[in-house]
Formats: sequence, structure tokens, C-alpha cells
Amino acid sequence: MSEAANDIRKVTYAGMAVNVVIAVLKFVGGIAWNSQALIADAVHSASDMITDVAVIVGVKYWDAPADEEHPYGHGKIQALVTLFIGLMLAIVAFELGKHSVESFLEGNKGRPGMIAFAVAVVSVVLKEWLYRWTRAVAKRVKSPALEANAWHHRSDALSSVPVAIAVSLSYFIPSLWWADAAGAMIVALFILHVVWEIVHPALQELTDAGIDDKSVAVQKVAEGVAGVKEVHHCRARRYGSAFHADLHVMVDCSLSLVAAHELSHQVKDAILAAGLDVVDVIIHIEPQERTDPAHPQTCS
Repeated sequence: MSEAANDIRKVTYAGMAVNVVIAVLKFVGGIAWNSQALIADAVHSASDMITDVAVIVGVKYWDAPADEEHPYGHGKIQALVTLFIGLMLAIVAFELGKHSVESFLEGNKGRPGMIAFAVAVVSVVLKEWLYRWTRAVAKRVKSPALEANAWHHRSDALSSVPVAIAVSLSYFIPSLWWADAAGAMIVALFILHVVWEIVHPALQELTDAGIDDKSVAVQKVAEGVAGVKEVHHCRARRYGSAFHADLHVMVDCSLSLVAAHELSHQVKDAILAAGLDVVDVIIHIEPQERTDPAHPQTCS
């Protein structure tokens, strides 16, 4: 297993341990101190453990090298794991929204205790710390799935903010008993927003959507190689933690086949070494006809 995969597993195992503690605290606290919002948030925290498992299992497969059945590697498994994380979050959002509506309909069940507020604050601090650590690792190893899991942590941290506010309002102003259920609804809506932020890039990858800014960067590198006359039809797409690119390169039509082939290798090497996270390049060489009267056409 690569060093990047080991880093992913390390931070995810740590996140799982934190999630277990937080989920138990929220659930017990929600029941003991009568907070619907805190119980709802406990479910959200518990869902983090499921996505942690998905990342730990998934990295074993997307980190595997190319083989006969998968000559392009297994990078898209990472997009599938990302979609799974998004799906789990969507289910959580639906259940929380449903539960909050039921709480409104059931009416006042008594105000929550202030210890529920303390639990929510502790959750914000721990999950924000976990988000920052996980996202830092995700950026370093360039893992979309791990970054999606980091945002799952961030959603848990931020969702605890309205929970803390709701608990405070319900405690100090009993007539605002509905604020606790409203806090749970806000959590659900926030999670749905996070779902789209997570799922959209994964869907783009699985459907081989082009990435314009990456295509432009690749084209600029290719155009800077000596001997390249023109570059067009440049495309780039995400593949796991990296990118694949293909482009058409026009060269002087008088170049021999061997020279043109060598130039294509120079272009490929330049793109791979440009720090663009491109790991594979397909280059189509085309002859550029001479139009300068001082240099008659010699191609056929």
C-alpha cells in the first residue's frame, strides 16, 4: 500500500474513533436532557462512521496498481466511494427532516437541559479539528473521497451550531420550544447542500466531463515545447486523484516520422513534469503545411 493510502487510513481511523465518542455523547445527552436536535445530530455523527468505513475499505482498491482487467488503474473507485458518502448524507438529511416535522406536530415535550448545549459545543470543536486535519491530508494526497469525508466532518461540526443555539433558546425561553425542532431542520437543509458539493464532482468524473482550466493549462505547456507549431483539441478529465489528457499537436510537415515521434515524447514529458497532476497523455501528431512563399511546400 502506498504512503498516501497509509495516510488516508491513519486519519480516517482517528476520525472513526472521534465519531464514536461524539455520537454516543450526543445520543445519551439528547435523551437525558430532552433535546430532539441533539438526538438528530447524534444520527448525523453516527453516519460519519459509515463513511469512514467506506474510505478505509475503498482506498485498498483505488490505490491498487493497474492490472490486465483494469489497464487504466482503479482510480474511479474513489468517485464511487464519494458518491456513497453523498448518498449516506442525503439519507441522513431526509431522516432528520422527517424527524423534525414529527417533533413540530407532537408539540412541546419540555425544554432541553443546558448540558445538551455543552455537548453540542464540544462536538463543534472536535469535529472542526477533525475536518481541518482530514482535509489537509486530502489536499496533500489529492484524494477527492477523503476530502468528501472531511466535508462530512465539517457538516457535523457546523450542524452542531444551530443545535447549540436551539437548545439555548428552548432553555431560556420555554415558549420557543419549537426552536429545538427547527434546529434539526436547519441541520437537514445544511446537509443537503453539502451532498451536492460532494456528489457533483464525482458525477462529473464518472461521466468523463471535461475540465476546462486543466485543458488550458495542458495546452500552454505543450505550446511551450520547441518544435510545436500549434495545439488544438486539447481535453482533460479527472481520474481518481489525478487527470488524463489528450491533444493534437501540429509540427512542421518536413519532420521525419522519427523526429515527430521524438517531439511527441518531449511534449508528453513536459506535461507530466509540469505539476498539473496529469498522469497520462495521449498525443496525436499532425503535419502543418507551409504557407510561406519563401519556403515552398515540400510535404506530400
